[in-house]
Amino acid sequence: MVNIDEAIIARLESHGEKFEILVDPDLAADFKNPEKDDVIIEDVLAVETIFKDAKKGDTSPDDAMIKVFDNTDVLEVAKEIINKGHIQLTAQQKRDMQEEKRLMVINKIARESINPQTGLPHPVKRIENAMEETRVKIDPFKSVDEQVQIVLKAIKIKIPIRFEHVKVAVRLPGSVAGNAFSIISKFGKILNEEWQQDGSWIAVVEIPGGVQEDFNLKMNEISGGDAETKVI
Repeated sequence: MVNIDEAIIARLESHGEKFEILVDPDLAADFKNPEKDDVIIEDVLAVETIFKDAKKGDTSPDDAMIKVFDNTDVLEVAKEIINKGHIQLTAQQKRDMQEEKRLMVINKIARESINPQTGLPHPVKRIENAMEETRVKIDPFKSVDEQVQIVLKAIKIKIPIRFEHVKVAVRLPGSVAGNAFSIISKFGKILNEEWQQDGSWIAVVEIPGGVQEDFNLKMNEISGGDAETKVI
């Protein structure tokens, strides 16, 4: 249960009306984060009440909620207030959320992009440096996918980069092929496969360009060094 003394106000103003709820600051931030979908609204609220002025304890009238939300269900209205309104986060919370989202964006770019001049992935540090040089900002409340595109556009003036998938031919000993399916699926998609007369298994796998080295290392690991991989 959220301690009401530690709760903060989430506020939404619309159509000349003001709505406030008392929320746990961390859970409210997680609820608003599109990358986190395991937080339920009941856990976020300190009290299941929609206020006109939370500090005074003035509750919002039903007609105001109908006017703006077409709804008087407290939980449904609270979701709208959090998702579309403003949460009074502390400066440290904002910094923590920004850093978490920044790392997620960088890791996705490093995983799925390559240097088109070499065909190789960019090191994470190079992507970080390009972001710092271009001063591209990270919004803690926007999705990773949305911000990846913003960052890519910004850092292209500093480093040659593009998102690309590659096709890799893989040959594995038959003794380990059965266990390889779940591992390969974490990297990409098996486009076709075939068992050979010598008992080995071959496949063509499509993976993000940035994980080629990791993929090759993993194939050799699970096969005891007997894997063969080649970009086609």
